[in-house]
Amino acid sequence: MVIKELLGHAHIGVTATMYAHVRLRLQRQAIDALGDALGAPESP
Repeated sequence: MVIKELLGHAHIGVTATMYAHVRLRLQRQAIDALGDALGAPESP
């Protein structure tokens, strides 16, 4: 709720959606980095 208020979002759903996308992007980056370290081919 604090982040919602700091960002000026009217509804917590807006904040949650924004951070869900960021989280998925960061997970993808971590998976790609692990794949690079293990020598796996790049994902499409």
